[in-house]
Amino acid sequence: MTIYDISKQAGVSIATVSRVLNGSANVKPKTKKKVLEVIEQCGYTPNAFARGLGLNSMNTVGILCADSSDLYLAKAVYYIEKNLRAGGYHAVLCCTGYDLESKKASLSLLLNQRVDSVIMVGSNFIEDESGDNQYIRDAAEQVPIMLLNADLDCSNVYCTMCDDFKSMHDAAVSLINQEITDILYLYNSTSFSGKKKLLGYQSAYTMNNIPLNKQYQQFFAGTHEDIDGVCHFLNELRRKGLEFHAVLASEDMLAAGAIKYARMNNLSVPDDLSVIGYNNSLLCTCCEPELSSVDNHLETLCSQLVKTCIGTLSNEEMPQKTIFSGELVKRFSTK
Repeated sequence: MTIYDISKQAGVSIATVSRVLNGSANVKPKTKKKVLEVIEQCGYTPNAFARGLGLNSMNTVGILCADSSDLYLAKAVYYIEKNLRAGGYHAVLCCTGYDLESKKASLSLLLNQRVDSVIMVGSNFIEDESGDNQYIRDAAEQVPIMLLNADLDCSNVYCTMCDDFKSMHDAAVSLINQEITDILYLYNSTSFSGKKKLLGYQSAYTMNNIPLNKQYQQFFAGTHEDIDGVCHFLNELRRKGLEFHAVLASEDMLAAGAIKYARMNNLSVPDDLSVIGYNNSLLCTCCEPELSSVDNHLETLCSQLVKTCIGTLSNEEMPQKTIFSGELVKRFSTK
């Protein structure tokens, strides 16, 4: 028997049950009576979820990150931990890798440590098959689950994300408005976020009545550190006869590889090749010329996510979904 079961049987929200458990005055007497009757009938004893809502709280939040060597994920973990610390919470980090079973094992480990909430960093924690996300739904019956840049419709799961679809759409349109229609879209992830970005690129073509060509949608299968590999990948496309005058990349590492490709082939950036990255990371100012990139406002996302987390643990009503818009930061790799 969990707090989730209590809420279903009493016909109230999980937040209402938690208020009753915490002795909050912000509950109607009739509702409180109904919840207490269900609790008594079921012989319910508050579990880890109740602790996370203020009963014997450990003041500790678990963080799941697939790969801490990834620039985006590492920066996110830094911002999250910083905001948790400012809010009086400790953090426990588990690096899971991308294997589903490893993610499940790490989540289970954190729950056994009696953390008050779990933050999942990045959209790679959401699987394509709905059944593969059941482990997240099960965990949400015990503690609030926070998702950074991912979306899952489930009670007690809170999502904070960037509108990757619109952000990538707008970036592609900025190139189309310069009369560049042979834009190579380069991506390396098919995660929730990755799919939204790809759809954004495609919609920019569709809305401007420009035929889509699958040859210009290229998946790079190398690691997120392999800038040389990106350069060689683009050289191979060129050798096969694919011509393009812009590269729109799903992350800055790929865009940095495109800049290196241009230099290797004596192409002027942006005159011969325009390049746009994504994430607005430190790589942008390390490139020559400096890289235009979509700023997904990662620090703001992480701050809001932690605000939602602490608010939920403090028994406040918090939005289950918060969406921010990205912004194209223009530097010298675009006209």
